[in-house]
Amino acid sequence: MTSYKELGLVNTREMFAKAVAGGYAIPAFNFNTMEQMQAIVQAAVECKSPVIMQVSKGARAYANGTILRYMAQGAVEYAKELGCENPQIVLHLDHGDSFEICKECIDNGFSSVMIDGSHLPYEENIALTKKVVDYAHAHDVTVEAELGVLAGVEDEVSSAVSHYTKPEEVVDFSTRSGCDSLAISIGTSHGAYKFTREQCTLDPQTGKLVPPPLAFDILAEIEKQLPGFPIVLHGSSSVPQDEVDTINKFGGQLPDAVGIPEEQLRKASESAVCKINIDSDSRLAMTAAIRKHFAENPGHFDPRQYLKPARENMKKMYIHKIMNVLGSNDKL
Repeated sequence: MTSYKELGLVNTREMFAKAVAGGYAIPAFNFNTMEQMQAIVQAAVECKSPVIMQVSKGARAYANGTILRYMAQGAVEYAKELGCENPQIVLHLDHGDSFEICKECIDNGFSSVMIDGSHLPYEENIALTKKVVDYAHAHDVTVEAELGVLAGVEDEVSSAVSHYTKPEEVVDFSTRSGCDSLAISIGTSHGAYKFTREQCTLDPQTGKLVPPPLAFDILAEIEKQLPGFPIVLHGSSSVPQDEVDTINKFGGQLPDAVGIPEEQLRKASESAVCKINIDSDSRLAMTAAIRKHFAENPGHFDPRQYLKPARENMKKMYIHKIMNVLGSNDKL
């Protein structure tokens, strides 16, 4: 067994407590590749921000769990090399769907895991979450649970419809399961196609789709029921239209891709929401830069030639999220 402490990582307990008290949110960026990891670390160090590096089940299958673990260890050393004496980096399993995968990650150096039993009946969700919590807490690993269902598709997680979290259930669920943070459903959605055209309105000035607002009344009631408890938002990419436009300009086909407005995420981050997940925005930034590079440099074939601008574009996006949306800068 490898403890995350041997890798220089931290869990989320103190990180979340400071975020809730300080009225900001920790960025939780998914990563699959070295370039994503480098961009995340560079942005976190430049902004002096704590950061959560997330690994989905799909990412583990793609890149190999062992490799990703040592990439996270490398991220800590890289941050120090860049001048951050005490980096606060979490390696987190995103959407773990079984006790076995959570245990495997804990045994292999993850400092935080999510057990997603939201698709199960209520009592089964509690039982599965508690089983993971009992094992994780024995190794000082923190656990995120989910109550409510998000719509959309991202990696192996998909649902055709969303089911808002019921505020009347959150105290019972968090108490009986023992989870350290709770992912809720208030209208965010996975993937780059978060809403149908019918769910949106059309901006007459720009012709762009405007998504429905988040259910802040539900968030407020959850905060009232669980004062100070760490709340998590999944499916919170904003799907930047400039990146979508670049992709489409250079041969892509992303019609009607729309995300969560950043002003709504900013409002959420000032509440008990202390972790906001961002994945699709990174994918879009990477793809837009690569498509543009190939269109302008058709003779290039060295991966470093097109992955370098991709890395720079992701870093730019990460810095923007930290500084202008989540407010986690200057917190180290």
